[in-house]
Amino acid sequence: MIRVKICGINDPAALDTAVEAGADWLGFVFFPPSPRYVTAAQAAALSARHPGGPLRVGLFVDPVEENIAAVLAEMPLDILQLYGRIPDIAALRARFGLPIWRAVGVEAASDLPMDNRGADCLLLEAKPPPAATRPGGNAVSFDWSLLRGWTAPCPWVLAGGLTPDNVAEAVRETGATAVDVSSGVERARGVKDAALIRAFIANARGV
Repeated sequence: MIRVKICGINDPAALDTAVEAGADWLGFVFFPPSPRYVTAAQAAALSARHPGGPLRVGLFVDPVEENIAAVLAEMPLDILQLYGRIPDIAALRARFGLPIWRAVGVEAASDLPMDNRGADCLLLEAKPPPAATRPGGNAVSFDWSLLRGWTAPCPWVLAGGLTPDNVAEAVRETGATAVDVSSGVERARGVKDAALIRAFIANARGV
């Protein structure tokens, strides 16, 4: 079964819907410039609505150990998802004892990682455009055909530009066993839509 991460959870309705629809991971963005940003206290309050259930993923950009530690002091996480300049992954894992996902921007075949560089999982999405103010797929998908013949060095998740309308095609074309969505299930920038969340999870698993 295809595993699904709903990222950028920032309100009770989005969290409740993602849990009830059977998401495998809930993503919380700890990056202030993002319209989906939440503080550790806000994330903890949201997470407390459904103890247990999907794994909680914290997204950090140019992560600093002390910043991660400060979040974890208020909001227990199951996974760290890292962007930008990433310090020693082995040191992070040793300090926090959590699996680490590393985001990889893809524009050409040469961008596909040949090794995991210590990460437990890779998250593949479109390389941000030069003027982008945020990392990540920026609601754009990369050329999925680039993945043909690529041998993944570790588990990986497909992200970037996915929507309820294209996720089934994406899974069929790439062979992905896990997908991640954020803006693709929003009715406005940073505002999740319950119907889109349900449709995305159903379509991803209907392949």
